Amino acid sequence: MNVSEMALNDSYNNSSFNCTIDSFKQAIYPIMYISLFFLGTVGNGLSIYVFFQPSQRKTPVNIYMQNLAISDLMYVSTLPFRATYFLMGSHWIFGDIVCRIMTYSFYVNMYYSIYILTVVSMVRFIAIVYPFKHWKVTNMKYARIICAAIWMFVLAASSPLLNNPGYSNHTKCLDLHPSSSHRLLMMNSFVLVVGFILPFCIIIICYVFAVRALLKSKTPQCKNAACRKKALSTIIITLILFLLCFLPYHILRTLYLMYSGCSQASLPVHKALVVSFCFASMNSCLDPVLYYFAAENFKSKIRSLFCR
Repeated sequence: MNVSEMALNDSYNNSSFNCTIDSFKQAIYPIMYISLFFLGTVGNGLSIYVFFQPSQRKTPVNIYMQNLAISDLMYVSTLPFRATYFLMGSHWIFGDIVCRIMTYSFYVNMYYSIYILTVVSMVRFIAIVYPFKHWKVTNMKYARIICAAIWMFVLAASSPLLNNPGYSNHTKCLDLHPSSSHRLLMMNSFVLVVGFILPFCIIIICYVFAVRALLKSKTPQCKNAACRKKALSTIIITLILFLLCFLPYHILRTLYLMYSGCSQASLPVHKALVVSFCFASMNSCLDPVLYYFAAENFKSKIRSLFCR
């Protein structure tokens, strides 16, 4: 359940045209949420276990990814509630507080992931382009401070979602009145710029210059093929996460809020938004792939764990 779905339910109920896609949601969401729950629990649980091993190297990149794994595990723990809701035909049975937490947890996890991936991109950029300069973002002490600051910012910025009523009746979760649509559109505009466009631009800039540096033979820290491969893997996986998980959702959410009329032509957009939300949730299961290829000493720890 997300911001666009809040307005979606109400606009359906107030139109002569039957825009309801509850059956489509019931067919898509439960199987996706259950699958993501098991994959995300195993992947992030294993990642956290590796990150907290006493012998695991403590580096800034590992600190950032360790916090990201914790955020992902917290989010996937909410997926059984979502799956149950849609399996019961969009009938909410868990109460108002839990309903509010559902949306809150999704946005906290998504934007925390975006900011952490942005910081990791900056760390890789600095290590490649400015290897001999000291930056706070590449320092262990400041890595912990930055993680805590991002936690506080995202939790506080998402707190308005906890102040809104979770549902308008005792069966539907997160139904809103039409008067809230304008406010949602204003919130979306701010979040779109601060929470997605700016971080995405930073990542693009960092990676363009990082790739240019990697292609130069005189780059000091990437003379060997293994280092070059690791840096390029980080670049490719992070870009895939943004392009697959975050970009479609933000585009479709914005389009829906701007053109939320109820018509036959709007149904494909509504259904596409449902699919894009599944891809956005999938981020919590794909992050362990990034840890495997980008975290320091993570791959060797996983291999030794399975060898035992």
